[in-house]
Amino acid sequence: MSDVAKVAGVSHQTVSRVLNEHPSVRPETRDRVLAAIEKLGYRRNSAARALVTRRSGTIGIVTPDSALYGPTSTLIAIEQASREVGLFVSVATLSSYDAETMNHVLDHFLSQGVEGIVVIAPQVDVAAAVETFVSPVPVVLVADASAVGAGVVRTIGVDQYAGARLATEHLLELGHRRIVHVAGPTDWFDARARTEGWRDALGAAGVSPEGLLVQGDWSSACGYDVGRRLTEDLAGREPTTAVFAGNDQLALGMLHAFWEQGVSVPAQISVVGFDDIEGSRYFAPSLTTVRQPFATLGRACLDLLMAGPARAEPGPVSVAAIAPELVVRETTARVG
Repeated sequence: MSDVAKVAGVSHQTVSRVLNEHPSVRPETRDRVLAAIEKLGYRRNSAARALVTRRSGTIGIVTPDSALYGPTSTLIAIEQASREVGLFVSVATLSSYDAETMNHVLDHFLSQGVEGIVVIAPQVDVAAAVETFVSPVPVVLVADASAVGAGVVRTIGVDQYAGARLATEHLLELGHRRIVHVAGPTDWFDARARTEGWRDALGAAGVSPEGLLVQGDWSSACGYDVGRRLTEDLAGREPTTAVFAGNDQLALGMLHAFWEQGVSVPAQISVVGFDDIEGSRYFAPSLTTVRQPFATLGRACLDLLMAGPARAEPGPVSVAAIAPELVVRETTARVG
């Protein structure tokens, strides 16, 4: 910083003010300092700065060791949002979520001086383990609103229930009444909320969900197996005319099974997915699906983490829900 000050012809304090974006620095002085920084290739020493300010500029993120689209996209979005505001992230990926493991991770983060912790919690056992946290820094749970029982002050997530209703109501508006839902694993909050949204949308339209729920996982292989079974149903007296898949991978498997069996989509059966994964618009036919705004979620999560005091004692739970969006493409059409 002293070298920068000499080249820019300013004081050491002025350089510090520019680096910390102090409003009292004149624009021409700021430009001169920034030019000197670029010329000298100056990089801020984060460790030294943390000693002076007692702030690490780092947040901790706990996430499942999963390559599934939702948790991975959430992690990327939070990291990008953090970088945009000058924060670093320290990531811990876990395969087990017992109290001992979670508290070990907490101690690890606190030894790094993190300013907050984000827990990506798509599964019930992840959220349950957060109950064991006794943290001197803010903790935010990223999960569906149905996870609020975890006792964390701040919870945020995409509104899975609303997304499922959007998908099901779209099919109902097209005249479909026999709408099968292929659900994800029951220990996932997202799967539970999507199932509830589907069920309530059918109920509001006076349609019974009886016999229309297929419990599965998140894989294309599962979707393929279900698709093979549904082709047999198409010849029945009350054929299934539409499917709401729990995610796009399930939908992809079903589309392949329908193609293989000569079933026309959407002429014979409509399909809606969930996630709007990269490439879903290039499925054949292109997939109608529910888009999760992960970039918005990442920024909102960071805002929630950095706002307000850290949790001292369990208190009222606050929940923020991000609205999803229905993306209508070629896999849905009116009945008949």
